[in-house]
Amino acid sequence: MYSAGFGPFGEHAVNASWIAVQELEKLGLGDGVDLYVYEIPVEYQTVQRLIPALWKKHSPQLVVHVGVSGMATTVTLEKCGHNVGYKGLDNCRFCPGSQCCVEGGPECIDSIIDTDAVCKRVSTLGLDVTVTISKDAGRYLCDFTYYTSLYQSHGRSAFVHVPPLGKPYTAEQLGRALQAIIEEMLDVLEHSEGKINCRHEH
Repeated sequence: MYSAGFGPFGEHAVNASWIAVQELEKLGLGDGVDLYVYEIPVEYQTVQRLIPALWKKHSPQLVVHVGVSGMATTVTLEKCGHNVGYKGLDNCRFCPGSQCCVEGGPECIDSIIDTDAVCKRVSTLGLDVTVTISKDAGRYLCDFTYYTSLYQSHGRSAFVHVPPLGKPYTAEQLGRALQAIIEEMLDVLEHSEGKINCRHEH
């Protein structure tokens, strides 16, 4: 699987998402999981090229994107990505002329990960981090990347928003939270696919 954080943008000279992903890389996900990490530039056109290339290169079981939100005070699991409404300029002062990710694509794509189940399970682990759910990833590069990845992967993607560093969590706390969240996501994915395979066999 791979986990992708974002580079600097706007007031985020240090992007907490990439710092958190680097902490996750240090912690790892156990011997049974190959973890690849990437820093994604805050650029629409790069995202449109990079996401399909990463899927083609690795064919991962799951991709978890991690972004920073200046408004977030919790670690937030995003349920879905949105296709339309991208008006904000990226780091190259560019935004899509169509203001959408995939022309003709569905307005919203849900992750195949049951984020409600993951949130409940992580909340019982006694982490010193609060985890919540959202249905709106913000119509900027986070949402754009998530939709592009969901479209490419037929839903085999997830997105986690983290607050800026120190507001209130440290890099270490965010790294541990990501580790726990992704482990639960992989477990939920494995069980849901087991049920699908059972139904196909009978």
